[in-house]
Parts: sequence; structure tokens; C-alpha cells
Amino acid sequence: MPRVTFDRKRAKLKKLLGIRARLALLAVILVAPLMLERARSLEDTRAKQIAQASEEFSKLAQHSADAQREVISSVETILKSAAYLRASTGGVGRSCDLLRASLPDHLPWIRTLLIVGGDGRVQCSTNNIYVGLDLSDRAYFIQARESGEFVFSDFLLTRPANKPMVMAAYAVSAINPDSDSVVLASVNLDWMSQIMGNLGGRPGVVAVVIDSRGTVMAAPADQASMIGQSLDSLPLLSAIAERALGSDAPQGSLSFVAADGSKRALSFARIAGTQSRLIVSIDEARVTAATNRDIRIAYLQLGFVCVFVLLGALIAAETLIIQPIDIMTGMAKRFGEGDWSARAAHSRLPAEFAPLARAFNAMAAHLGQRERELIATNDRLTVMASVDMLSGLANRRGFQSRLDFEWLKALQYGNELSLLMIDIDHFKLYNDTYGHPEGDACLARIGETLSGVAADAKGFACRYGGEEFCLLLPNTNTARAMEIGERVRAAVQGLGLPHATSSYQTVTASVGVAGTRPSDTQRPGDLIEAADIALYAAKHRGRNTVVEHGFVRITDGGEAMAS
Repeated sequence: MPRVTFDRKRAKLKKLLGIRARLALLAVILVAPLMLERARSLEDTRAKQIAQASEEFSKLAQHSADAQREVISSVETILKSAAYLRASTGGVGRSCDLLRASLPDHLPWIRTLLIVGGDGRVQCSTNNIYVGLDLSDRAYFIQARESGEFVFSDFLLTRPANKPMVMAAYAVSAINPDSDSVVLASVNLDWMSQIMGNLGGRPGVVAVVIDSRGTVMAAPADQASMIGQSLDSLPLLSAIAERALGSDAPQGSLSFVAADGSKRALSFARIAGTQSRLIVSIDEARVTAATNRDIRIAYLQLGFVCVFVLLGALIAAETLIIQPIDIMTGMAKRFGEGDWSARAAHSRLPAEFAPLARAFNAMAAHLGQRERELIATNDRLTVMASVDMLSGLANRRGFQSRLDFEWLKALQYGNELSLLMIDIDHFKLYNDTYGHPEGDACLARIGETLSGVAADAKGFACRYGGEEFCLLLPNTNTARAMEIGERVRAAVQGLGLPHATSSYQTVTASVGVAGTRPSDTQRPGDLIEAADIALYAAKHRGRNTVVEHGFVRITDGGEAMAS
């Protein structure tokens, strides 16, 4: 009995260690050390890449910090020059004239210069809208008066435009002790962000300039969404907020683990003359992504080589199983990529796979039909979502899409773009008097009328909401838009729809007209706002009238609307 058991075990071992298994094992012994050595070499390369990337970005951070300092220095120079002018001239009027003349065109980051009196009120400014503004409670104003030195504020938002900025201040008393005035400059943070352009567009790299409170003041264009946020609220930087703000060193570096679990290296540099710091954070995994990928590939290759060598003894199984599965997978992939004609050919498959091929082909035909039906349904829903079913015109969503398109088109070709905002006068009273069914019929009639006017004028009409309509007129100046607005007003009144509670005894409409030649400083919403203001003016002029509204340019380089 023991002899029989021994023979059986010997037979199993001999079968296990057959020629194919021995060749496979020999190949694994030869290949595995080579693959492992390659993986180790790639690991060394990754460590070197991290060190090189950290050094490179540290230099870039210092370079950007130096460039930021040059901007701050130019602001400081301008402020000291303005303070000298204020100290050397007796009257405020003369100082203001010199102040306006001293704002250079080649320093676009300086938005506005101001002279503030001892009572904290703006005495004069390169932008007259700030004259008389009380700044006595501003920290930068108080600090400049107390210290007599150049002061650079933390992150601020302008009140009228809600744009990010910082304020620089310099007390005139530093030059003339008898003067209690302070010279201020508002600094456009967009320029500080532009200076950081060399740190943007790099995978795994986050670069920001923060103030003394940890608020992000500037960032590259691809990271602009972080401007105005606190470091504590940024997952990638919150872990180092306290250490970065608390360090008194002019520059430094540290490593940390971010909230998302990524290991990051960080370099920071203080911007001389301010409490601001430039921080550059590097995601080591993304910086070394290519090497990591090569390492994974090396390990995968090791595994695949071993597997395929061991499967070398199963050539028959490869022919009868793996290849048919690959064919079916290819068909499924083609079908998944949208090739609805993909079908499995029976002639290329073993007989055992024929039932699976028939089932796949039936499923593909069914899913292809379902996909075509779904696309058709989605197309119908898209049209329905952009059309107001009562008036037959585009709804507000459709109007917004068309406005964005025409705005970009006008911006590209330098064409004019006009907009009519149309409101049915006393429509609530009309509904209360005649009922909502009649009100709906009234809106439908007006929608038909506007559709006709839009077709003649090559415009785009929509129901903006309630009893309010819009008529968008591409490549149309305001004079022509006023003529079309009068046609709309007359056409609505010409419908002769009775309106007993109206002074005109018929349904009438008020029209607000606005037109502009779009520029980079304007938004489509500005055109809507201008037309809406004009409509409001038409209402206040007795209704059943057409009022124009346009754009004018103000002194600080921005654009505003005025009637």
C-alpha cells in the first residue's frame, strides 16, 4: 500500500514538472530579475524627479515673488512721488491736478490714486466717484498714519464692481510732518495673477499669493477660482495654512499630506515690503505620474510575462477560448463606442460560441433601436425646453443661448447688437378683468405679431417671462432698433385687443431699446440690464412708448450704462 501511494505522488509530480512547465519556469527565472531591476531603476528615477521638480518650482516661486516685488516697488514709488507733490503744493486743487497727471499709463496695475485728508475723507482722486468717500475706519489708512511708512493691505473687494484688489498707502507726514494727508493707490490683482502665468497650466502644481490673513490674493489663470478664498477652505492647502502664515523666514519649503490624501511638497517666499507670501504646492504623485505609470507597467509586464509563459503550454485553449472571447469583446467595444452595425461573424467562431454570437447580435439590434429612439426623444425634449408653448416663441432659456451666441459673433466681427425689452401694459389688470384664458389668448396674439416683426427684421423674438418679451437684433444699431421698437409698439396697439382698464382702451406695449458694440469689458447681461432700465423709463413716461438706453465710458477704464 505505501508503495502504491508513493507511485501515485511521483506520477503527479512528474506530470506537474513536464517539459512545458519546466520551460515556463526557466523563462520566469530569466525574465523576472530583469523586470525587477527595471522597476527598481524607475523607483530611483521617481525620487530624482521629485527633487528636481521641487528645486525647479522653488526657483520659479522666487522669480515670481521678485516680479511681484517689482510691482509693489512701482506702486510705492508712485505713492511717494504723489506724497511729495502733495507736500510741496499748498492747495488741494493744485495737488489734485498734479495727482491726475502723475498716474502713468505704463503701470496698468495701478487702478486709482487718491489723496485722503486728516478726517479720513477722499479729497481728490483720479476717479471722481471716490471723492468724499470716508476711509477713516480702514485699517491700511490708520496704519499708514500711525507708522509713516509704506503700507500694503490685505485682500479687498471693490464695493461698486466687486472686483479683487489691495490698497497701498503712504502718509504725506513722512515728507512734511505738518501734513495729515495720506496718499492711496488701488492695485488691480489681475496683474499679480498674470505675473504668475509661468506657474500655471502645470499638472499637480498649485500656486497662490496670500495676504497676512491667509486669503488668496492672486493665482494663475487656471486656478483663478481660488482668489478670495481662505487657505483653510482649500483642501489642497488647508493642512499648511498655520505653518505658512506663522513662518517669519523670507522663503522655505516643507512637505505635508493634503486633505485628499496626496503627498505634496511646498515652497513659499515672502514678497518683500508686504505681509504677503507666494506659495507653490506640488503633488508629487502627479509630477511623477509618467514614472509611476512606467513602474506600474513594469510590474504589470512582469506579471503578464509570467502568465503568458505559463500559458504557453495551453495553446489549444488560447485558440479555442481566448481568441473567440477577444472577437466578442471587440464587437462589444465597437458597439459601446457607437458603431451600431457591429455584429459577431459566426464563421470566425467555434461552434460552441455560435449561441453566444446569436444572442449578442440580437441584443445589439435591440439596443441600437433603443438608442436611436432615445436620441430622437432627447432632440424633441431639447426643442421643447427652449420654446414657450403659449406664445410659440423661444423661452428665456432659448433666448439666453441665442444672446450668448450673437454676443460672441458680434464681438468677433465688431458688429453692433441691439435688444428690445417689451412689456404689455397693465397686463395684470387685463387678466383680472377678462380672465386668464383671455390673457393667454392675448399673449399668443402678441407672440404671433412679434414673430412676424422678428422675421422682417432678421431678429430673434422670445417670451422672457410673464407678459415680458424680448427682440434680439443682430448687426443693428440703436437708431434702426428704435424704428423696429416703434413698429412693435404700433403693431401691438394695432391688434385692437380691448382693454377697458387701460387709458388707451386697447392692449398696448412699452418698449425699452438698448444697443452696443460688444467688447471684452462688457457682458451680455449688461445689454439686458440697459434694455430693462429703458423699459422702466418707458413705463414712467406713460406707457405705450419706446425709450432708448445706451452705453458710455467712464474715467477708470470700465464701462457703465447711462440713459
